[in-house]
Amino acid sequence: MERLWAPWRMSYIRGEEKDDGCVFCLADDAHDERRLVLLRGEHSFIIMNKYPYNNGHLMVAPFRHTADISELNEAEALEMHRFLVLARQILQETMAPHGFNIGINLGVAAGAGIADHLHMHIVPRWSGDTNFMPVFSDVRVVPQHLEETWRHLRKALEGRRP
Repeated sequence: MERLWAPWRMSYIRGEEKDDGCVFCLADDAHDERRLVLLRGEHSFIIMNKYPYNNGHLMVAPFRHTADISELNEAEALEMHRFLVLARQILQETMAPHGFNIGINLGVAAGAGIADHLHMHIVPRWSGDTNFMPVFSDVRVVPQHLEETWRHLRKALEGRRP
């Protein structure tokens, strides 16, 4: 029998990991590895999703706390787009996915888990990456530990800027 191990999921399922304040409001870079921040820019950053849909699920968010895409200034919007393109390049180079889901969920009704701080998702996809687990068990299997993925992607991003 094959065993599936995703220890970080149980805290999420039980609702035990509630951070005080906004998880996307990053005061400093002292805890970037713990918070899974991969790259900081002047106006935005790339961060791993702590509860990913797939291995390598990344997000791009502005430093400024806003929920409204129309409130982004040109510099924020441009840097976020450039970081999204860079994130896709790095994921393609390091993980060789067959495709990507890229999107923004605006508001709780649209599926935003954190509706009060705008963020973009980029999810690498592979042919056949879905199976019976999400359908029958409401569980998604992520094959690599988050910290290992963080180290792998962080190394690939060293010295890279969009």
